[in-house]
Amino acid sequence: MMVGMDAHKELIALADRYWDAMLESAPSEATLLGDRRFDDRIEDLSAGAEERLLGTWRGLLADVDALDAGRLSEEDRTTRSLLRTELASAVSYLECRPVEMASDQMNGVHSAMLTMAPQVNAPAPENALQLVERYRQFGTLMAQAVERFRAGLTAGRTPAHITIERSLNQLDGYLSADLADDPFVTLAGPSGWDGETAWRAELTEVAREVIRPAFAAYRGVLATELRPAARPDERPGLCWLGDDGADIYRRLLRRHTTLPDLGAEEIHQLGLDELAGLRAEYEEIGGRAFGLTDQTAIFARLRSDTALRYQDAADIMADARACLAAAEAEMPNWFGRLPRESCDILPVPDFLAADAPAAYYFPPAADGSRPGAYYVNLREPQTRNRYETAAVAYHEAIPGHHLQLTIANELDHLPSFQRMSFSNTAFVEGWALYTERLADEMGLYPDDLTRIGMLAADSWRSCRLVVDTGLHAKGWTRQQAIDFMVANAPVGVEEIRVEIDRYIAMPAQAVAYKVGQLEIRRQRAQVAERLGNAFDIKAFHDKILSAGSVSLPVLRDLSASL
Repeated sequence: MMVGMDAHKELIALADRYWDAMLESAPSEATLLGDRRFDDRIEDLSAGAEERLLGTWRGLLADVDALDAGRLSEEDRTTRSLLRTELASAVSYLECRPVEMASDQMNGVHSAMLTMAPQVNAPAPENALQLVERYRQFGTLMAQAVERFRAGLTAGRTPAHITIERSLNQLDGYLSADLADDPFVTLAGPSGWDGETAWRAELTEVAREVIRPAFAAYRGVLATELRPAARPDERPGLCWLGDDGADIYRRLLRRHTTLPDLGAEEIHQLGLDELAGLRAEYEEIGGRAFGLTDQTAIFARLRSDTALRYQDAADIMADARACLAAAEAEMPNWFGRLPRESCDILPVPDFLAADAPAAYYFPPAADGSRPGAYYVNLREPQTRNRYETAAVAYHEAIPGHHLQLTIANELDHLPSFQRMSFSNTAFVEGWALYTERLADEMGLYPDDLTRIGMLAADSWRSCRLVVDTGLHAKGWTRQQAIDFMVANAPVGVEEIRVEIDRYIAMPAQAVAYKVGQLEIRRQRAQVAERLGNAFDIKAFHDKILSAGSVSLPVLRDLSASL
């Protein structure tokens, strides 16, 4: 059968319809991606909006299923597979009514808005004025969230107590901060605009009269209605919500791993196996670095030796910058295609730092108005480990998230959803974790101490397979999860607490890292064995990065085509 141009056009039209509907439903994320069509709108969290969007996804999924893959080119078949997977995942996710449970410090609307705010900009006066209109709608947004939380409580969907406590901490940090430093006021405006002074004054008024009161009212509901009903630390996982919670967890595992047949028991055992395999590496590297070969003794040294901590936040930033400079110099030897857009290094805002991870990343805006941004948590530098900085930098920036997501963004011949998708966690996070080990092959770790940081990061992600499934499928307590991770990953205890609370708040997301990394490594080994001396690492990397952020089944197809 001949490949048909009409089929290609039909596929692209479906992909565009999906992406337009996605961005219209998430206008704040559209702004971050550089699509300014919805700058004057804010998210609609109502149950009615959720039902309408679910109907849209189901209709588009039926249209994609009706498209004959045999009439498509190989590249278009990849696009169709990714579009179908993403739509099926979106349907399954919305069927869970996720907003009813999004009161936590990671997924909550308050957290999302506060985290995105420092990244928002207004490159033109019309964008600046539209964003004021968006911010005027904060009262409606937060009231809708509260209404959905109450519906969740009525349905027995109680939150975990610790996630409410962390949300309250975030809200208190924001509400107590100086209005002059408010991220909704200080966003970058149009260059040389003579209306900026009046615009800043209007933003300040909106932050004072609308945004902060909306956050305060929202905080009140979390404190007086959700906190008293919350599940205690002895029952933080989804399994404590009965069949509803178990169903949600199964759906989230499929969503984040992109593998429909990978269950909690298999994931749990995979984590235990990976941790067992790391012991020999600790013995080897710990012996060279410390003269210690016992893993418990190595962990104790890493936690107790204050010389391994930072004393100054400036040193953390200096080390992160040095890591990125070294990686940028070495990248041409390992990748044929390199990102055009640069990567900024910025501190995590103070009002988020106490409840934020060690680092996170935002990809660049598609319109070129904002570069990629690697955020580094500088809070309490004396608790931050020097040996962890390199692995984190390579994961979050180069050759990790910044390289992969920016290259995806720059694949201009592909549909927008394929370049900028929010989905396929296993590949996106699996790639970043894969590059922590790749960095060692690239010679980017200067000594055995930083290699121990690489091992620590691998232990950390392997632990996630165990504690996430332990919490949400096996009924572990919060302390049980903390204790397991303390025993199996040389990470600071306070950092482990923050991480465990993240897994409580974001079920299944954390398991995707290791699942994705192992699949990338497996595909690389298979291609290398098949091609022998003809294997080219640059060609392998370029191939698996050539289709955007992909599902793991599509990753297998790409590797098989080499």
